[in-house]
Amino acid sequence: MVIVMDLWAYEKSLYKEGINFIGGVDEVGRGPLIGNVVAACCVLPKDFKLDGLTDSKKLSEKKRDKYYNYIIENCIAYGIGKVDPKEIDKINIYEASRKAMMMAINEVKKQIKLEYVLVDAMPLPDLDIPHIPIIKGDAKSISIAAASVIAKVTRDREMYELDKQYPMYGYSSHKGYPTKKHIEAINKYGIIEGYRLTYKPVEKILKEDKR
Repeated sequence: MVIVMDLWAYEKSLYKEGINFIGGVDEVGRGPLIGNVVAACCVLPKDFKLDGLTDSKKLSEKKRDKYYNYIIENCIAYGIGKVDPKEIDKINIYEASRKAMMMAINEVKKQIKLEYVLVDAMPLPDLDIPHIPIIKGDAKSISIAAASVIAKVTRDREMYELDKQYPMYGYSSHKGYPTKKHIEAINKYGIIEGYRLTYKPVEKILKEDKR
């Protein structure tokens, strides 16, 4: 028996309360050793349709790119927030993710009167409008799923740009995550600007280099 989840369930419940402008928020890039953590906020129209939209991690890259373009063209509003590696090292990745989410939400608030926010897992105590954190929200809310695609594609494109500058590190394949090949490349070619210096694999290499 296959249970099909209604990705509109949260949104429909809010529509019944007279709430129309609902933002879905998600972030990507907590685990990588290099680059920004990126968040997106997306507000969809009630008649939005995109078959197969779900958590961006479950989609192929080709499908994500296709969905990204469709979402951008057909959403009511969207915003992107980025926090760089220096700030991540300063305030930690959890707080950096929260900050990126708030930045994305504030971008949307400049465009429309945002009424409610559905967030993937993270509480946002500084947010001045109602919101609810939803565990695994990118697989339970259409708005969060749309935001997850925007955030994922945005960050992946940053990694492709970095790959053009430093092809020896293989960023286009591992997107900055600590794979075996990535660690081997760092050991061989060193730590370049943009790495998160407080992350253990990077810290370890830096300590070894100082010996």
